[in-house]
Amino acid sequence: MTTSIQGVASQRQKAAPAVLVLEDGRIFRGRAYGAVGETFGEAVFSTGMTGYQETLTDPSYHRQVVVMTAPHVGNTGVNDEDPESGRIWVSGYVVRDPARVSSNWRSRRSLDEELRAQGVVGIQGVDTRALTRHLRESGAMRVGIFSGNALPDEGTLLAEVRRQPEMKGANLSAEVATQETYVVPAIGEKKFTVAAVDLGIKGMTPHRMAERGIEVHVLPATATAEDIYAVQPDGVFFSNGPGDPATADGPVSVMQAVLERKTPLFGICFGNQILGRALGFGTYKLKYGHRGINQPVQDRSTGKVEVTAHNHGFAVDAPLDKVSETPFGRVEVSHVCLNDDVVEGLQLLDQPAFSVQYHPEAAAGPHDAAYLFDRFVSLMEAERA
Repeated sequence: MTTSIQGVASQRQKAAPAVLVLEDGRIFRGRAYGAVGETFGEAVFSTGMTGYQETLTDPSYHRQVVVMTAPHVGNTGVNDEDPESGRIWVSGYVVRDPARVSSNWRSRRSLDEELRAQGVVGIQGVDTRALTRHLRESGAMRVGIFSGNALPDEGTLLAEVRRQPEMKGANLSAEVATQETYVVPAIGEKKFTVAAVDLGIKGMTPHRMAERGIEVHVLPATATAEDIYAVQPDGVFFSNGPGDPATADGPVSVMQAVLERKTPLFGICFGNQILGRALGFGTYKLKYGHRGINQPVQDRSTGKVEVTAHNHGFAVDAPLDKVSETPFGRVEVSHVCLNDDVVEGLQLLDQPAFSVQYHPEAAAGPHDAAYLFDRFVSLMEAERA
């Protein structure tokens, strides 16, 4: 084992130089991790200490460069069971001290190998604590990672970063969603049929519904109301996904058609923002967003505080202190983030529809919010009765 560790350490020492350039001119230097080359995106940080494989394969991270605040990443390697989709979606990956060897009985290869195999450019040896503090103070921003033995001057790299598109105004859900409808069968006895609009859905989400006897028909992001009702659903689900919800006019229109028919409705993350817009609320970009598996959220109906998994850079602009009147009846904010009072859930009072801004499927944990799938089942049971 000693020889193996020394061999890996030797390979790390030979890694090509790399530089991370933020659009405000701040520069961090390190060594290449994963593929060698260049990549661009929005610099964001994730506070999860576990679940890096689920983070990497979450379609909501499309066009984002993820900074891991946990200093040690990659220690359990990569397996073939935990991905949330068929590929890595992050645009780039930033770690401080990657594991020299993988140690887990399910591991099939190292994280570095997987990043290289999928062409994901990363950087290691960066002071991620300083980088995270900078993003908290200055906000999420465009970034580039460049690696190789012959890099251009810093001014050239900065100009390249500033030429990249911003996340605000980006319409990305159709780029990550399925192109064809597929079905996830119920586990055990089938009780309900749900039409799930894929805006960047994670694999664990239909699985959580299947565990509860739901047959899930996963539809493309471009699905129409006619497509949804063609599967004769007992309920309709709108998934998480990347991009600016202000650009999602199509899904908003489809959700309004669902609300008009008063079909039981559940939305997660991007789906929460779509519901907010469908009800007439605005959305806005957060300074640096919520990303990680340790975000405290209060369920205002019970007062209970849940530790939850998040990945969002936009939020719904709805009043916390009153019930709002909308074209589809009364609505209230059902959940709120205790760190910054961001709206984390909406509940309609006159028809069976609700949403949350976070991720109750949380494959890597925590599972405090798993009851929300049961709440969705209860809505469909009540509608059937």
